[in-house]
Amino acid sequence: MALCPAVHPGRPGRAWLVWQGVREHRGLAFVGAGILALGLYGFVATFQPDPHFGRILAAYGGVFVAGSLTWGMLVDGFRPDRYDLVGAILCLIGVAVIMYAPRAS
Repeated sequence: MALCPAVHPGRPGRAWLVWQGVREHRGLAFVGAGILALGLYGFVATFQPDPHFGRILAAYGGVFVAGSLTWGMLVDGFRPDRYDLVGAILCLIGVAVIMYAPRAS
């Protein structure tokens, strides 16, 4: 999970490009850039030291939830309500449990 902080600030932006292209009718250039960026992003998980894909993807998902709310606040003017914030905190707690719980080797 060491790479999460490095890649997650931009991850919602990749999906945002697709959203802008399709939902906001900003064109195929936005869609194409978003698809390309999302595809390239898929390689980042392979650099994580944990050998279990499901665990890494689940942890990335939890960080993605919090990062998406942050992206929405900074870029789209979205204001999360208390349920959004509680949900994001629960997701981050879940990430900690998934990644750092003691396991037998």
